[in-house]
Amino acid sequence: MAKRQFLALSIVAPNGIRIAEGIKTLEVRSWALAQLPVKDLLIVENQNYLVKDTDEEEGIAVALVDVDSIHAWRNNEIESVCATAWDEGYFAWVLSNVRPIRQPLKTLAKRKIYQVELDLP
Repeated sequence: MAKRQFLALSIVAPNGIRIAEGIKTLEVRSWALAQLPVKDLLIVENQNYLVKDTDEEEGIAVALVDVDSIHAWRNNEIESVCATAWDEGYFAWVLSNVRPIRQPLKTLAKRKIYQVELDLP
């Protein structure tokens, strides 16, 4: 099996697994992607919020998703985000084509979009 490069996004637990299970269908961020669509985005679940650009920790690759569109987060989308409250000024990333990784792999969790190299079947 050859290693492959992936764009990755870290998500604080338990929301990575919620994405992999199809429960969480939107990801809310304070920033939007420059180019869409993004195919095969690797979802990495980690334990802590990474607040500084230099923050990193070990995470687990739990799913591959596609991001086809982004829109302003709406107050009727709280359930789709698995949130408890809504706040203005955020972006909702629409997650589609969710493919759970059956045997989650340890990998690096970082801020924003970053690259990782993994052996995925």
